[in-house]
Amino acid sequence: MRALCFAFAIIMALCVPGLAQNTATLAGTVTDPAGNSVPGATVLVENQFTRYRAEVKTEDDGSFAVTNIPFHSYNIVISMAGFESFRTQLSLRSNIRSVLDVKLQLAGVTDSVTVSERTTILVDPEETGTHVQMNQSDIERLPLQVGNRGLESVVSNFPGFAVNANGAIHPRGAHNQMTFVIDGMPISDQLTGAFANAVDPNIVQTVELFTGNIPAEYGNKVSAVANVTTKSGLGSNRKFMGNTVLSAAQFDMLGQVTSFAGEVGKIGYSATVNTMKSNRYLDSVSLDNLNNGGNNQRSFFRLDWMPTERDVLRLNGMAGRSSFQLANLRSQQEAGMSQRQYLGDASGSLAWVRTIDAQTTFDTTTSYRTTQAQLFGSPNDTPVTASQARHLSTFTSGGRLNMIRGRHQFRMGGDVQVFPVSEYFSFGITQPDFNDPLSDEYNPNLLPHDLSRGGRPFQFAGKDTGGLYSGFFQDNVRLGDFQLSLGLRYDNYRLLVNGQQWQPRLGASYHLRATNTVFRASYNRLFQTPPNENLLLSSSPEAAAIAPPVIAEQLGSAIAAIRPERVDFFELGLQQGLGARVSLTAAYYHKRAVDQQDNDNFLDTGIIFPITLQSIRINGLEGRLNVTPMRGFSGSLSVTHSRAISTPPFSGGLFLGNDAIELLSEGPFVIDHDQPLSIAGLLTWTSRSGLFSTLAVRHDYGLVANPSDPDVVANDPDFFDLLPYVKLNQTPARVTPRTLTDVVVGYERYRGDRKAWELAGQVSNLTNQTALYNFQSVFVGTRVVQPRTVGVRFRIFF
Repeated sequence: MRALCFAFAIIMALCVPGLAQNTATLAGTVTDPAGNSVPGATVLVENQFTRYRAEVKTEDDGSFAVTNIPFHSYNIVISMAGFESFRTQLSLRSNIRSVLDVKLQLAGVTDSVTVSERTTILVDPEETGTHVQMNQSDIERLPLQVGNRGLESVVSNFPGFAVNANGAIHPRGAHNQMTFVIDGMPISDQLTGAFANAVDPNIVQTVELFTGNIPAEYGNKVSAVANVTTKSGLGSNRKFMGNTVLSAAQFDMLGQVTSFAGEVGKIGYSATVNTMKSNRYLDSVSLDNLNNGGNNQRSFFRLDWMPTERDVLRLNGMAGRSSFQLANLRSQQEAGMSQRQYLGDASGSLAWVRTIDAQTTFDTTTSYRTTQAQLFGSPNDTPVTASQARHLSTFTSGGRLNMIRGRHQFRMGGDVQVFPVSEYFSFGITQPDFNDPLSDEYNPNLLPHDLSRGGRPFQFAGKDTGGLYSGFFQDNVRLGDFQLSLGLRYDNYRLLVNGQQWQPRLGASYHLRATNTVFRASYNRLFQTPPNENLLLSSSPEAAAIAPPVIAEQLGSAIAAIRPERVDFFELGLQQGLGARVSLTAAYYHKRAVDQQDNDNFLDTGIIFPITLQSIRINGLEGRLNVTPMRGFSGSLSVTHSRAISTPPFSGGLFLGNDAIELLSEGPFVIDHDQPLSIAGLLTWTSRSGLFSTLAVRHDYGLVANPSDPDVVANDPDFFDLLPYVKLNQTPARVTPRTLTDVVVGYERYRGDRKAWELAGQVSNLTNQTALYNFQSVFVGTRVVQPRTVGVRFRIFF
């Protein structure tokens, strides 16, 4: 099977290198009653529920084409002065071009044509699992936290996500096992501010989020999948346009984002350049925000070319770099510690979609991504000095065949992914009481690397190349009011260990038209591969040799290779239309997994090492109330409850100074993914005068913290003042609940029908609540929520 998948993907890739396209195209012609072309007619494609809107004008010959449309159902409105408007509703869910030829009737003549009424789409009968969307206009109005935050801060507004420090998110009780698909290019790196450069939300036109019934074409890290469609210049009807955003905020934060796009003939282009610096770059490890400056730069470009009516080619490029200090505790600041980290990445992809006939398309996939990370120690590091150089590259090639045959919509394909990895890591203990032989937590395996007692630095260097070979088949079939999603995926993984898995991805929905209700049920088998970052060290004999003795006692040996996680995932859900403007979505899910994937945190550096536990069991309940625009107001309310219980033993990782390992190794425990209650509310208001405002409120019950001794913490000069914000006298220990309010207020000015400029002010953490993301956690460390931060931004359009 591995050979077949490999051969299939290579054959497809050799035809023309490219990248899968998961967007729809609507094309057609507009004529008058006599059959003459109608140039300049307005074609509107809109879904008020997802807030997607695209508008184009017909050409001189009456033709039009709307590209880059996210898969969904849409209201189509075609209008022209002197004619009756034409309205209909279409389901656009394939990259096979949909054709709509319309004959407009003269104004006042409506008895000779039947048109459908324009209705708000509140439910989606064709979705068999939890799937939500957010578009560019909504993202631009979000009061995202000022500073270093990427696309993960956008998706965390949806239900099912527990928010952690530095942009880390836990989708449906899992660790950060999430894939971002950028115009078809999969990125499964662990995207947090301290570990990798995040995806820039400024490049996004639409983000689709799958958290239930994951389509069979997606693999690797699939607790959640964010399918991102970037901005395209095609259809803009302008040779050049763009905007520049200048922003400033407290903590010496300065930033700018410049975007431009356009089309010349059959070529469209878009690009974005983003730069930022801040003296609170990461979430701080103490209330004092010490040694925490940083900067980053990101860039993106996209080229689209339609050489023929049957062919679409696309070239994407993306790069980023960041350089920042690692936040200090008070004792580290007093000692003069000044560690620094550098992150860099670059990626590119080439796409080609070929229309074979009116019901068949073929696309191929080739993309390359490379990342690097370096940690630089300083002369006064305490309690440990460390350095790192890590490099990961990912080459992906594959193909897709799409067919519509009657009531069936088929999609099938294969992928080959190759990922060379190299790692270097070194550390040494510099503080005598960090691993004191007289303490109860003494680890004798660390003594050879205790520099304060004459030891030598621990050093590791390794290289390897892994592979993931995949194939899938998907059939979406409509049977009256029933929708079936029938998928099957096969993965073959090879890096340090070999693993393979057949994965049924099955879902069904039923539309009860009388009440506008959709019922859903699905079962997925998931095969989640280990994170590649620091995997070699975590699985090495060198790491096993310094592991706490309790790890070796439980495993019989401290060496245990990190294997792919295997998950059985069940979901039941419903979607209910309420009146003409409101939609309610609810879901219950259950997961049980073996070889659970997670990370342990290297002190408070943000450097993380992969680990596994024997198993995890997750149950969750979530709901979302969505209100479509009404008198300028729109909003949503998301509620999530999740329960996550892990069973040891631990394997992998690099545990230093984590006293809780022995306690957590005694039996099943509630892991920090567990979140009894999260509530996220968004309220947006837009006036015809140009004023706008968005209010975001998020309540989190509190993640599980380290079961530290309160008396010890009270006498620790680094942590004593954090005691009011963590509940250490309960089981499990948790950080205290928090409710954070963010608000943005602005004004946009138009010149004719085009935006001229925009001015907005923002306040993050409006009530200035002091709170923690986590406390002395094995998995995250200690991180403090950003205090009230006031910022301003100015955007000019050109």
